[in-house]
Amino acid sequence: MRDLPADLISVKVGINIVNADLMRRRAFAPALHGFLDVIRDGHPDTPLLLVTPLWSPIFEHTPGPGAFDPDALARGETRFVAAGDPAEVQRGKLDLATIRADIDQVFQDRSASDPNLFALDGMALYGASDAQSHPLPDDLHPDAATHRLLGERFAEEVFGVEGAIPTTR
Repeated sequence: MRDLPADLISVKVGINIVNADLMRRRAFAPALHGFLDVIRDGHPDTPLLLVTPLWSPIFEHTPGPGAFDPDALARGETRFVAAGDPAEVQRGKLDLATIRADIDQVFQDRSASDPNLFALDGMALYGASDAQSHPLPDDLHPDAATHRLLGERFAEEVFGVEGAIPTTR
């Protein structure tokens, strides 16, 4: 990303870190700062949009790792569960609520000195209220109709009149 030309860069961070149980809270914010530093090395003034995770019911307050749901497999279905213990969040494991707060803090820390850093709450793209009309078929991944909804909302939330990225009109 650092070395490729870009007019705008957007990064959505979080779900795969939680799902893979990839790191602990003490490492997440420093790693995100480092990732953004690398992008800024090659794109010091390019608009950079930081997007928090979409709503995912299984990982909102339960850390990873993610796993196949054995009961669903027994029925011939593919569904996922969060295999972590919610009590482990207090000991540094990451759930989505925690990761959103940490991303917001990284944004707050950097935005005063980086006027081209912008943020978007992923819950504006897909939140808890969307589950009735656009449920996640496997409790983790959006289907085609939901991907379309996400794209339409992203366009409006980022480039619309009140969008996250200022545009000249």
